[in-house]
Amino acid sequence: MLIQIDISALRRTKWQEYAVRFVFGGLITAAAGLIAKLYGPAVGGLFLAFPAIFPASVTLSQQKEIEKKQQKGLSGKQRGISVAAAEAAGTVLGSVGLASFALVCAALVMRWNAWLVLLLALAAWSAVSGACWFVRKRWNRLRAKFHQAPSTVRTHSH
Repeated sequence: MLIQIDISALRRTKWQEYAVRFVFGGLITAAAGLIAKLYGPAVGGLFLAFPAIFPASVTLSQQKEIEKKQQKGLSGKQRGISVAAAEAAGTVLGSVGLASFALVCAALVMRWNAWLVLLLALAAWSAVSGACWFVRKRWNRLRAKFHQAPSTVRTHSH
């Protein structure tokens, strides 16, 4: 899988899909605000770290993939699950990178200029997320290679 930007996807996305993402994000953010009000900002902040549009995004991606396959006369269920799983994996990798962003900010924000800290945190997020993606890609290749049944092995009955 190559990392790429597809601007045309913005035109293919229906406004209802943007609305669903917006509503999910707003509801999760509002819930985090209520939690912060009840239990304090430290606890509420943990809930703000939740990828707010993830539930809507992964559901919409799966549904869109199933619809694409059904238009071709196929079930699409397995492909939809695969797309949702790939999106979930990407969210996890991005979240690990986001944790590095937070660590850099927490360590340096009181000592250095805020703009410099943000640039360093962004660099950390990019580097960690990219490294996680690279490791996952290599791991998947290695796992696929390991689990492939050798085509030259034959069993003989005597």
